[in-house]
Amino acid sequence: MYELKTKETENSVIEFIEAIDSVKKREDAYKLVDIFAETTNYSAKMWGPSIIGFGAYHYKYATGHEGDAPLVGFSPRKAKISLYFAPGEQKREELLKHFGKHTTGKACVYINKVADIDTDVLKELITSSVKFLQETYPE
Repeated sequence: MYELKTKETENSVIEFIEAIDSVKKREDAYKLVDIFAETTNYSAKMWGPSIIGFGAYHYKYATGHEGDAPLVGFSPRKAKISLYFAPGEQKREELLKHFGKHTTGKACVYINKVADIDTDVLKELITSSVKFLQETYPE
């Protein structure tokens, strides 16, 4: 049976951030923790070894695959910072037009640094994603 790698852990978010080599990336991680926590009203938790997540939801697909995931989150990776939002969110594409310098993947938005983006748009992306997931996967 498939085992999810990205599970909520008891690891310290602060210890994880403090272990980041780049001072600038550490500062951005702390800024993002503040923005995500303030916007979601959820505490930061580690998911797997490198994702800082906020809130959680349980999903179950028609295939029978199910699991838990953070509502939103980010990971300060070496190359870029990965931001995790709901991929099914239609409003996301419209908001990203006003977000600032970024690239996108299937479920991720990648930024180099917080200074490159509009944090008000980030807050809208967070709020929109949380709302979408809570409506799609009610408890």
